[in-house]
Amino acid sequence: MKREMYKAAGVDIALANRLKSGLPRLVRRATRPEVLGCIGGFGGLFALNTKRYKQPVLVSSVDGVGTKLKIAFAMNKHDTVGQDLVNHCVNDIAVLGAEPLFFLDYIGTGKLEPRVFGQIIRGLARACAQNNCALIGGETAQMPGFYKPGEYDLCGTIVGVVEKSAVLDGRRAVRPGDVVIGIASSGLHTNGYSLARRVFFEKLKLDPDSYVPELGCTIGEELLKVHLSYGTLIHALLNRFNKHVTDSAKPQIIRAFAHITGGGFFDNIPRVLPVGCDVVIQKTSWEIPHVFTLIAKHGRVSETEMYHVFNMGIGMVAIVAPGAADAVLQFIRGKKHMAWFIGTVERGTGKVQIQ
Repeated sequence: MKREMYKAAGVDIALANRLKSGLPRLVRRATRPEVLGCIGGFGGLFALNTKRYKQPVLVSSVDGVGTKLKIAFAMNKHDTVGQDLVNHCVNDIAVLGAEPLFFLDYIGTGKLEPRVFGQIIRGLARACAQNNCALIGGETAQMPGFYKPGEYDLCGTIVGVVEKSAVLDGRRAVRPGDVVIGIASSGLHTNGYSLARRVFFEKLKLDPDSYVPELGCTIGEELLKVHLSYGTLIHALLNRFNKHVTDSAKPQIIRAFAHITGGGFFDNIPRVLPVGCDVVIQKTSWEIPHVFTLIAKHGRVSETEMYHVFNMGIGMVAIVAPGAADAVLQFIRGKKHMAWFIGTVERGTGKVQIQ
C-alpha cells in the first residue's frame, strides 16, 4: 500500500527496478578487466593494477551536458547526450595525460520514461566502450515536481590514472616560441547553448527541424552533433612524442593540451600557461564553421564574446615544441583529425590574444 501511495505521488519504484535490471545488458561492452562484481550495488568496485605504474596518480573530473539537453528534449532524441557527457569528461582528464578507468552517471527526472532512460544509457555505454572506460555505476533519481514534464538532468564523474612522471604540466613546460595547434571540433560540443538557442529559436524563430542551407542539415541536427573525444588521439600523441622523455629535466615535445569548453579560448588556454607567457591566436588560420558565423551575425555577438563563449571550431589545443610542430601536425592529420597551426606562445602575462 505504501508503494502504491508513493507511485501516486509520482515515484514508481517498481518501474525503476525493472529498468535497472536491464542495465547489465545495456552496459556489457562498457567494462574493463579491473571491474569487480556487477552494476547495481551500493558502490562500484575497481581493482587498479598498480603493478603497471611506479607512482600512479588518480585523476577525476565531473561535468554535465548543460542546456544542450533542451535540444534533446525538443527533438525527442536522447542517445547522443550520454556520449557528449562521457567524451567531455574523457577530454578533461586526457589533457593531463590520464587514461580513463571508470565513469559514474547521475540522471535526475520528474518521471522515469523507459524509452528515454534506455537511450541515455546506450549513449553513455557506447562512449565508455569507445574510450575503453568502464561504466561502473550511477544514480537515477525520480523527483516529481522538480523538473518540467519530459525533462531531466544528466551529469557524471570520471576517474582515470596517469604515471606521476608523465603528468602534463603546461605551467612548467610551456615556453615562448612554442607552437599552438588547433584540432577541429564537431560543432558547439557542449558549450554556449543558452546563447545559441536564443539566437536560433528566439531571434530567428527557427524550429529544431528547420533546414538551414549553410549547415546542410536541420538546426536540431547541427546542435546535437556529438562532442568529440580526443582521448585516443592524445594518448597516441604522447606515446609517439613524449614517451622517450625519461629525464624530468628534459623538456617534453608535447608541452600541454587545453580542452576548449566553457569559457572558450580566453578562459581555457590560460589554465596551462606559465604566468610569463601569452598565447597569440591567428583567427584566420582555420575556417570558422558556419554555425558560429550564423550566431555572430544574427545574434550581433561581438568577436571577443564569440571566442569567450564558443570553441569556434577548435575543440582541443596542443602546445608543442617548435622543432617538432610539423611532425605533430602531420601525425594528428594522419589520425583523421583536421588540425592547423593556429598560434604561438609569446612572452606575456598568462593571457590569450586573438589577432
